[in-house]
Amino acid sequence: MNAQTHTLPPPPAGTDAAEWALRLELAACYRLFDWLGWTELIFNHITARVEGAPGGDAHYLINPYGLHYAEVTASNLVKINLAGVVQDGNPHPVNAAGFVIHSAIHAERDDAHCIMHTHTTAGCAVSCKEAGLRHDNFYSAMMYGDVSYHAYEGVTTSLDEQPRLVASLGSRNHLILRNHGLLAVGADIPGAFNRLWTLQRACEIQLASDAGAGSNTQIATDVLARVPATRLGGSTGRAATNRLAFEAMLRRAGISRAELA
Repeated sequence: MNAQTHTLPPPPAGTDAAEWALRLELAACYRLFDWLGWTELIFNHITARVEGAPGGDAHYLINPYGLHYAEVTASNLVKINLAGVVQDGNPHPVNAAGFVIHSAIHAERDDAHCIMHTHTTAGCAVSCKEAGLRHDNFYSAMMYGDVSYHAYEGVTTSLDEQPRLVASLGSRNHLILRNHGLLAVGADIPGAFNRLWTLQRACEIQLASDAGAGSNTQIATDVLARVPATRLGGSTGRAATNRLAFEAMLRRAGISRAELA
């Protein structure tokens, strides 16, 4: 069922239409992660920046701490500022680790409108490898030159780690948190989803190829250098393709924004 073709529930009083549409899309993304099995009890986060905050302050939406991804709705998403202060009167708390990681990147990267972080088995396994992600498969080749690493410093609850986090990510869009998990950023939810999907698939294929006998065939450096520019048809068609893929996955999972108020 295509969520785009159905009448969406109207925004509650005091919530503008753009923020409500973002809330519905973010809630749908949480449900999609649940359908894909990219969940970790009540932990991990997907955040999205709310545009046009009063006074120009940066606000973003995050999942309420204590709820499973399958319970996230547009209404119970929590809107906080970069100091972690709740802006919408939501009674739910926010996970400190999620605040530390996501607020640091949102504050530093104006282009990071959406940030996704997972602890999938494949992602965590590759993050534990000293060599990290090898660029020797179809998916990892797409990210050549666009993957960063951040050393493990324990559970991410200290604000002191924020400068090192943003320095590790730099201007790249995929971050492997060593001994921890995966993170991807994007200009919107579909864009971040495509990047995380690609990173996740690359990790899965690396683990599968390592389980087989023999050495992997390496990809020539000159080929690797060309591949990222052709990803999803190049920059001109990338946003449209991201949107098509995201909406297709929502339909496949039977997720409708109309049911997520």
